[in-house]
Amino acid sequence: MKTIYNSIRDEVVKHSKVKNSVLGNVNEWKRSHYIILSEIIKDELSEAEELKGGKKFEIGNTISHVTLQRFFENDYQDKTHNDLRFLKTLDKICIFLGYKDLNAYIQFVKEKKQEKENDSDHAFLTKMVYDYCATVFEFYKNFPNHKTELFKELVFDGSPFLERASQFSKELCDRDFQLVTKNNRSNYEVFDINILTDGPDKKVLESQEFWNLLFKVGETGEEHFVNQLNTQIYFIRKINNVWKIWDNYNPDAGRLNKKI
Repeated sequence: MKTIYNSIRDEVVKHSKVKNSVLGNVNEWKRSHYIILSEIIKDELSEAEELKGGKKFEIGNTISHVTLQRFFENDYQDKTHNDLRFLKTLDKICIFLGYKDLNAYIQFVKEKKQEKENDSDHAFLTKMVYDYCATVFEFYKNFPNHKTELFKELVFDGSPFLERASQFSKELCDRDFQLVTKNNRSNYEVFDINILTDGPDKKVLESQEFWNLLFKVGETGEEHFVNQLNTQIYFIRKINNVWKIWDNYNPDAGRLNKKI
């Protein structure tokens, strides 16, 4: 409730009627400023649809400057949870802010918080896929050195994905494959990343990827091209409170190995 309490105070300060009044030019409010705030709130509440009818007589449509000053200057205390007068004051302030009542404001804050968490999760997972693809490209650039340790921060050791990818890539390194990067000859692009499954300890992501790679073989100079546009699926797990890639479905995995 303390978070809600502080959030309401912030919202009042940001309210257009408050910002566009003399209060918007004052950093520290005094008694006279709370009198002005009380009048601003009274004017708004007098027109509020939520207070037309019986609710106006239930909670009133004014807030004294003394109550407002106490609300802004005193720290939140748990005992105010059970103070009916205080809750009615919060109801009126929330109506002033454009909400039906305090409960509606609390619900709004919860939904907003959930949206932020979802956005944060999506950004984190999307970055993981981008980072993985960048690491794959760096991995190829090191051929014929087989540096699977590059994946340590992104892919779980002992995962089926790492074992499978390591096997395919080791065959290419053993054949002395080298990636050609001069003049941007080899490149890749990742786009349209979507979350398919969003569980507490397992996420499934889908990405569209384009890989355009040119490999040359050791002394012979034999060229092998990879030109693939496909949909890949990433299975990401949380183990010991750490999120990493556990498996991947790539319809073109190992295709170059089969050609040679």
